[in-house]
Amino acid sequence: MLRYLARRIRYSLLVLWGVVTLVFFLFNVLPGDPARLVMGQRTNSATTENVRKEMNLDKPMLTRYLLYLDDISPIGVHGRDAESTEKYHYTALFPISKKKFVAIKWPYLGRSYRTKRLVNNVLAEALPGTVILAIAAMALATVVGILLGVIAALKKGTWMDTSAVAASVAGISMPSFFAGLIIAWLLGYLWHGYTGLNMTGSLWEYDPFTGKHLVLKNLILPALALGIRPLAIITQLTRSALLDVLSQDYIRTAYAKGLSKTKIVFRHALPNALNPVITAISGWLAELLAGAFFVEYIFGWKGVGKLTVDGLDKFDFPIVMGSVLLTAVIFIVVNLVTDMLYGWLDPRVRLY
Repeated sequence: MLRYLARRIRYSLLVLWGVVTLVFFLFNVLPGDPARLVMGQRTNSATTENVRKEMNLDKPMLTRYLLYLDDISPIGVHGRDAESTEKYHYTALFPISKKKFVAIKWPYLGRSYRTKRLVNNVLAEALPGTVILAIAAMALATVVGILLGVIAALKKGTWMDTSAVAASVAGISMPSFFAGLIIAWLLGYLWHGYTGLNMTGSLWEYDPFTGKHLVLKNLILPALALGIRPLAIITQLTRSALLDVLSQDYIRTAYAKGLSKTKIVFRHALPNALNPVITAISGWLAELLAGAFFVEYIFGWKGVGKLTVDGLDKFDFPIVMGSVLLTAVIFIVVNLVTDMLYGWLDPRVRLY
C-alpha cells in the first residue's frame, strides 16, 4: 500500500509541475507589458522600468521561471531581508548561509494588477462560493439521479423508463454553460413571475438598509445548471446497476421468502447497486469544482470561476494564473484521495 501511495503521489506531483510550467510559459508569451498593465498607460518610462525590475521582467525567461517556482513552492530558499519578510509568511527551517535559509511558507501567487491585493487573499474569498456551489450541485445530482434511476429500473419498459433514459441522454449531451443559458432564460427571466428566481445573484447580497444577508434561492439555478450532467450520468448508472442486481439469485430468493418489494429494493438491492454510483460521485465532485467557471459567470455567482473570467477580460494575469493553479491543485488532490480509496477498497487496483 505504501508503494502504491508513493507512486500516486509522485505521479500527482509530476502532473502539478506540468500544469505550473504550462501556466507560466503560456501567460508569459501573451502580448502586452505586465508593467504597463500594473501602472496604466499614462505612466512614464522610468516608473515602468522600476516596476519591471520589481516584477523580475528584466531577467531572462529561465530565471523568472525558477523564481516563480520558488514563489509558489511551499518550501523555498529566502533571505533575511525586509522584502522576503513582507512578501512571504514563512517559518525558517534551517540556514544554508549567513543570509539565506530554507523555509516553509504559504505559496506566493503575486498581486492583482487592478486592485493590488494579494492573489492569495482574493482566491480565499472566492473559493467558498465555488465549493458551496459544487457541493450543492453534486447533492442535487445524487439525490435526484438515484431516485430517477430507481424509478426507471423498477418501471423498465414503461414510459417512465424511456422518459428517464431520454432525459439522461439529453443531459449528458448538454454542456453546462449551454444548460446555464437555457435555465437562466427560462426560470430566471421568462418564468420569473412563477419561480421567483433571479437570473443573477450570489449567496450573499448587500442591501443599503439591512446590510449583508443570505440569499439561498440564488443557489438553485446555478446548482441545477452545474449538476445536470452528473445527474444524467448517475441516473443511467443507477438504472443499469440496479437492473443487474435485481436479476441476481439472492433477489429471487428474497421474493420467494415473501419479503416485500420495497424492502427487497431499498434494503438489499439498492445498497449493492450503489458502488459504481459512489465512484462516479467522487470523480464528478472534482470536475464540478473545475467546471464551474462559465456557470458562475452566467449567473453572476461570486466564486473562483467568475473571478477567473473577469481576470481574463481585464488582463489581470496573476488572478487568472492563481485561479488555474488552485483549480489544478484541488482536482489533483481529490483524484489522489479517490485513488487511495480505490486502493484501500480493492487491493487489485494497487497492481496498476
